[in-house]
Amino acid sequence: MINVIWLGFIVIGVIAALVTGNAQAVTDAALDYADVAVELSIGLVGVMALWLGLMKIAEEAGMVRALGNALKPIMKRLFPEIPEDHPAIGAIVMNMAANIFGLGNAATPLGIKAMKELQELNEEKDTATNSMCTFLAINTSSVTLIASSVVAYRAAAGSANPAEIIGPTIIATVASTIAAIIAVKLLQRLPIFNKSEKKIVEKN
Repeated sequence: MINVIWLGFIVIGVIAALVTGNAQAVTDAALDYADVAVELSIGLVGVMALWLGLMKIAEEAGMVRALGNALKPIMKRLFPEIPEDHPAIGAIVMNMAANIFGLGNAATPLGIKAMKELQELNEEKDTATNSMCTFLAINTSSVTLIASSVVAYRAAAGSANPAEIIGPTIIATVASTIAAIIAVKLLQRLPIFNKSEKKIVEKN
């Protein structure tokens, strides 16, 4: 679907350029920014390698797992429908911890695993549970303390202080996450969304 949308943008842009007589400007811009894209990508290699290396060290050192254990009490309150020792809790915790440390590559498969585990608990397979909606809302709010990708982009673009984004990122993350949790919890109470969930029993 995304590919169709982007193709539509390109086709509309080309047609608009032809109609307005700016076809040459579009061609020049495409060639110029193709060079910029290559330069930016090469500039990102070193910075991304550094950040990903640091994040991998944190993962191997157990910092991600330690953070995950610290998050467990909060997870119990956010996801009361999930049994305490169910694998879904572990996957959710590890996904959150990976996102907080900026380990996007590790967070994605953990998020998919968490959703699969939540679907196993779901007795109505065609309807998302409260836990699934809460997990999706929190992930959408972008829980990130170390925005390694943004720091890398700023460094590649020649920023004098690329890491200064970390402070505003933490503030934005806290605000967006709180807003997401409040929104999903309030919506769960509305009659149109609030379906009485059957008692979840962990399968052996």
